[in-house]
Formats: sequence, C-alpha cells, structure tokens
Amino acid sequence: YDLSGRLRGQAGTDHLAEDIWPAGSYFVLLGPAVPQISLNAADRGLARHYRIGPAGRPVDDPSYSYRVEAFDGIGLRPLSPVHLRAEVLPSNDIALSWVRRTRIDGDSWQSVEVPLGEDTELYKIRVVQNGAVVRQETATQPNWIYTANAQMSDGVASPFTIEVAQVSNRFGPGIFRKVDL
Repeated sequence: YDLSGRLRGQAGTDHLAEDIWPAGSYFVLLGPAVPQISLNAADRGLARHYRIGPAGRPVDDPSYSYRVEAFDGIGLRPLSPVHLRAEVLPSNDIALSWVRRTRIDGDSWQSVEVPLGEDTELYKIRVVQNGAVVRQETATQPNWIYTANAQMSDGVASPFTIEVAQVSNRFGPGIFRKVDL
C-alpha cells in the first residue's frame, strides 16, 4: 500500500511524527473500538500490571503477554504553540508572538479562536544559549517582549533560541516550540 496525504501528529503527538518514514514502515490505526485507559490524577506515574491478549481467550492463555507500565497522563498535556514568530524591533527588543492550540473542542472552523481548554492562559518562556537556560519567564497572553536590556543582562548574543510552551495546572508545561535567533 502507498499511504500519503494523511494527517500525522494528531492529539498532541506532532513532536513525535517523523517528516519521512522509510518504505516498509508499519502503522497502527486505532478507532473508537480501542478505548483509552481510565486514569485518576493520583494514579499518574504509578506502575500497573497488565495482561494483553485476545478478548476471546482466558488471561492465562499463552497468547497473552504481561507488562508493567506507568502512564503520565499525556492526554492532559497542553499542545505546543504554533506560528511562533520573532521580530527584532528598531529598539533591538525582540517581539515574540504565537498562536495557542487546544486539546478540547478545537475542531470547529466556526469560531475566530479555539477555546482555551485550560483553567488559565499561561505560557512558560525560556531563553537558551549553548544548551543552557539563561532566562525563564511566564506570560498570560500569546506574546512576549525580550527587551534589549534583558538580553544584555543575560549576556546573550546570536545565535540563541527562545522556547515557548503552554502550561496546564493539571499537567505542567507542554512540549516547547522554539525559534532560533
């Protein structure tokens, strides 16, 4: 089969999707017949024991496999921002802007903006140079200004990176999106 033009990275997995998959790669299509495991907030990260096999056979059948797994509840993780843009202003300040995404009710094309999907709108911003975080800030709207004075105070010079992640009260920061300067 030749599969093309399919959406990848659905439900917040875009950071895991490869740009190109080699010929012969396997894929799994999961539909509504495979429900998500119910997980209470207090159970996140706790190891659980599972027997996996055909529904028509007893759990002690040799076709079953045994696994111990712990799940972090990544379904609660906020999606990474998109369209991250950085503009150097005449003052040498850097104006950052982005568009937030949502895990909840974000498929409608009827509204101007997707619903927030979190208790509050909050973003974690990191300035990274040579692999080290030199500044961390938070913002409550989808934009931020890295002033020339702050850049001087941090001792940053090109090249450096600014990373932005949306923050959830239930999960913490999501996956960071970055822009190189």
